[in-house]
Amino acid sequence: MATYLEFIQQNEERDGVRFSWNVWPSSRLEATRMVVPLACLLTPLKERLDLPPVQYEPVLCSRPTCKAVLSPLCQVDYRAKLWACNFCFQRNQFPPAYAGISEVNQPAELMPQFSTIEYIVQRGPQTPLVFLYVVDTCLEEEDLQALKESLQMSLSLLPPDALVGLITFGRMVQVHELSCEGISKSYVFRGTKDLSAKQIQDMLGLSRPAVPAQQGRPPQSQESPHLSSRFLQPVHKIDMNMTDLLGELQRDPWPVTQGKRPLRSTGVALSVAVGLLEGSFPNTGARIMLFTGGPATQGPGMVVGDELKTPIRSWHDIEKDNARFMKKAMKHYEALSNRAAANGHCIDIYACALDQTGLLEIKCCTNVTGGYMVMGDSFNTSLFKQTFQRLFSKNVSGEFRMAFGATLEVKTCRELKIAGAIGPCVSLNAKGPSVSENELGIGGTYQWKICGLDPTMTLAIYFEVVNQHSSPIPQGGRGAIQFVTHYQHSSTQRRIRVTTVARNWADAQSQLQHIEAAFDQEAAAVLMARLGVYRAESEEGPDVLRWLDRQLIRLVSMIYCKPMNFRIEKMIFMFHLRRSPFLQVFNNSPDESSYYRHHFARQDLTQSLIMIQPILYSYSFYGPPEPVLLDSSSILADRILLMDTFFQIVIYLGETIAQWRKAGYQDIPEYENFKHLLQAPLDDAEEILQTRFPMPRYVYTEHGSSQARFLLSKVNPSQTHNNLYTWGQEPGAPILTDDVSLQVFMDHLKKLAVSSAS
Repeated sequence: MATYLEFIQQNEERDGVRFSWNVWPSSRLEATRMVVPLACLLTPLKERLDLPPVQYEPVLCSRPTCKAVLSPLCQVDYRAKLWACNFCFQRNQFPPAYAGISEVNQPAELMPQFSTIEYIVQRGPQTPLVFLYVVDTCLEEEDLQALKESLQMSLSLLPPDALVGLITFGRMVQVHELSCEGISKSYVFRGTKDLSAKQIQDMLGLSRPAVPAQQGRPPQSQESPHLSSRFLQPVHKIDMNMTDLLGELQRDPWPVTQGKRPLRSTGVALSVAVGLLEGSFPNTGARIMLFTGGPATQGPGMVVGDELKTPIRSWHDIEKDNARFMKKAMKHYEALSNRAAANGHCIDIYACALDQTGLLEIKCCTNVTGGYMVMGDSFNTSLFKQTFQRLFSKNVSGEFRMAFGATLEVKTCRELKIAGAIGPCVSLNAKGPSVSENELGIGGTYQWKICGLDPTMTLAIYFEVVNQHSSPIPQGGRGAIQFVTHYQHSSTQRRIRVTTVARNWADAQSQLQHIEAAFDQEAAAVLMARLGVYRAESEEGPDVLRWLDRQLIRLVSMIYCKPMNFRIEKMIFMFHLRRSPFLQVFNNSPDESSYYRHHFARQDLTQSLIMIQPILYSYSFYGPPEPVLLDSSSILADRILLMDTFFQIVIYLGETIAQWRKAGYQDIPEYENFKHLLQAPLDDAEEILQTRFPMPRYVYTEHGSSQARFLLSKVNPSQTHNNLYTWGQEPGAPILTDDVSLQVFMDHLKKLAVSSAS
């Protein structure tokens, strides 16, 4: 019998699902007392090399309100060729193609190892992928040149039959026509005028003329390819043309007087891009890729005026309701993101500048459509160049790690209802008996749309146990959930991935030990953190921290009342979450907070845990590298530390090591072991930098250096200037802070939990 830990890991590897509780409390009352909601982290497209897609369509339940997919959990009568749906108990006939099935000749979807299975849908036309570059030309010459080179390089990484388009913007917005030979031609839009989708399509000539349709043939089929072909062309056709066009791009020609910002029409450029794709390729996999080097300063969606003496809004301005452009800009970008999401188009934002670029206002474009958000200092840095290149990386089968236009549908057994989802998705408002009235995250539906997907993108899905205490579930009963993801594969095929999972019900009165043994504390920490970060987007920071503290006190007092075998040290995650940039906006700009929260809402469990509680490795002469506590006591003079926070990789040299390096000992042959010690963290950091998306910021620092702050701000301040003399004998570096340490936090937490329990 495998332990629960092994069971959890096997299920994650096979199905890409991690539940907070792996044995479910059997009544609403008991589930409410458990504090942590019944929820799961789902990675819909988790990469599995042993899962070849099957070349036929799934068998669905015949009940119109159910339509669940045949799975290993269904009961099958091989003699009568019938199967019973495990959600609505409807008896269904197998289709004729299944006539030869038997106990020894089962189709893949009935085998237990295929609880996750992928189908290729043969029907419907295959449409090419569309990539539309929206490029800011108000950049410094050096930055613009680096960006042009990255874009030219990306053309060679795109599939040859993919369609590509180009929009550039500064004071004006230009839509470039790509079908002209030997002449560059573009349509110019004024950057101050807000245009409706209809106006944009009329101006670009995308509106279909009202000609009578030929008999037996719809007009759309012959018009559509011709209309959009001027602006969106297959890569293999216009590779040279596009390369030349990008190479000839100039900085925005409008003069910028001293003390002013360049006039940048980001809002109109995005509006034109959304309108262009809406008119030419609705409901098709497409990426709008926005490259910007500063804030929008005119037109709809502007976030700051053009006067440099007026700084862009800060958290202080937002709290005082002093950010005059923010609400209007957010409204503009929200309308655009909803239009893009309705058509299955995702929007990526690559913002590279030393100051803020307005990510706070524009974040909904990526958060709603499932696009990527990348923030850097300059387009001329390896951070941007390598991150952008990694976007087009391929898996072992040579296929792009991106999928488009997905819909996720969740089906549950009768004892469960769906409370909501948190992640880069948008509600499809599909109502049904399985939808809970109590919403957590994006709720009120059992279907969500995800316009851009990749193999690591993870959604948090929250459930509610609705079974009443008075009607107990029979001993040995199992609850089931099915996740059905329809999506467009990067090879342009339509695919359906179906994951069906089941867990045991248990009575919390008599089988509490089973429930607590199957509690996944790591998944629970991330699921609670996602709820907290989601609330932080719309509520005041202190209110969110109070809510989190109340949940934590309730959980610890429950552990105190029912002697459960919880590992209290796992609560460390909550200590670090309270100090993290996801909930604390101090020392972060609004743009940085939006960037951190965006990535936290889409990464898988392992990366999310690293974001909450960074990993710290220690390198010394006394043995191989070892993980150490994220604590000030780990900062020793004769150690090198490597810290991974997901967003940064920090290598920190202790005081003695730094002095030896300055003295040049690593260059002396007899101190070769010191040279190897210095090299070891560099090699490990390189390994992380090779695979992470987006590429983290790399910091190499030492004791006493200003950049040591990256490490000092993350570690638990167990030694500060206040207790330095009391604990003088302890090794480690004191941190000059008034923050409470983990020890004080835990003592206080236990005291509050015990007093509230009693």
